Amino acid sequence: MLQSRGAALRDANSSSLARRSRVFGSTQGSGAKMAGSKVKQDMPPPGGYAPVDYKRNLPKRGLSGYSMFGIGIGIMLFGYWRLFKWNRERRRLQIEELEARIAIMPLIQAEHDRKTLHKLRENLEEEAILMKNVPGWKVGESVFHTDRWVTPIPEELFNLRPREELLHKRFGFLWYV
Repeated sequence: MLQSRGAALRDANSSSLARRSRVFGSTQGSGAKMAGSKVKQDMPPPGGYAPVDYKRNLPKRGLSGYSMFGIGIGIMLFGYWRLFKWNRERRRLQIEELEARIAIMPLIQAEHDRKTLHKLRENLEEEAILMKNVPGWKVGESVFHTDRWVTPIPEELFNLRPREELLHKRFGFLWYV
């Protein structure tokens, strides 16, 4: 049994060596001299292989980078031109509006003064009715020690009026916010 095992190993080694020599063209392990290769080497076809296409073959799409840059600069210049033109027009309109306000300022001031005097007259009439029984009370006597006109504050004008009128005068249409 031992002999048969050894014989099997020898046969396996010799067959693998023969296989190796056929593949690699060598008989090194067998003790024989080197002979020429029996395996045919793979060679290129006559005339060589066709060239390999390795370049990117992308179709040209759109404008070049320089032209897009130029168009972008042109659009920016046009935008700045329109911006400067609009700023000049806006400044002209603001000056016109300011001049119109200055022109109607005397009319607005006269209307405000007329409303103030009307409220003061109503307050004096109400004060005369309320204080008629108080001895030594002078209706309309100024609390200021001056002869100059002092513009009354809203609380003084609306003191004898409902609170809603004072709030409307003070806050206008913003009282509900």
